[in-house]
Amino acid sequence: MESNKVSVKIYGQEYVISGEKNREHIVKVAAYVDNQMHQIASAAISCPVNDLAVLSAVNIADESFECKEEVEELKKLNMQLEKDAQHYVQLWDEAKKNFHQYKEETQGMVQQNERLRKELADKDKQLQDLKAASEKAAEKLLENSEKEMEELQEKCKELENTFFDLQMENLQLKKELESYQRDVE
Repeated sequence: MESNKVSVKIYGQEYVISGEKNREHIVKVAAYVDNQMHQIASAAISCPVNDLAVLSAVNIADESFECKEEVEELKKLNMQLEKDAQHYVQLWDEAKKNFHQYKEETQGMVQQNERLRKELADKDKQLQDLKAASEKAAEKLLENSEKEMEELQEKCKELENTFFDLQMENLQLKKELESYQRDVE
């Protein structure tokens, strides 16, 4: 690449910067340095220009180191992703192999399935017989529960009558108590 010479202004002073990067890049870098110096100058008002330049250089170097650390982390992450990709390719190959084994085993299972269907039909017949017996038992239980229900209703009526009698007696006692209290007064 050819060398580019670019005239830039940093913190009010003209500089000629020469480099292999294009003009736009050099101007962008100089503007960044100028911006850093102005930011520091706004925070440290009476700071000499040399100190502003050093502090700006320190800040920019810090950013540079942070970027390098991020790049290293990204490289590590990329290496891990490549390892993971290899692992997943290996898992895919194993899955294909397992699928072929599964296909072979399925043929044996078809025969077992037929045998189980026959057993299921036998069990279904037994279940229907049990349902019929259960229905008969439920009918008997219903008859017995209806009788018990009638008996409980009779007892409930008796309790209601007794409760009514007690309420009437309670009212009578209240009247007598009120009468007694009036007589006492």
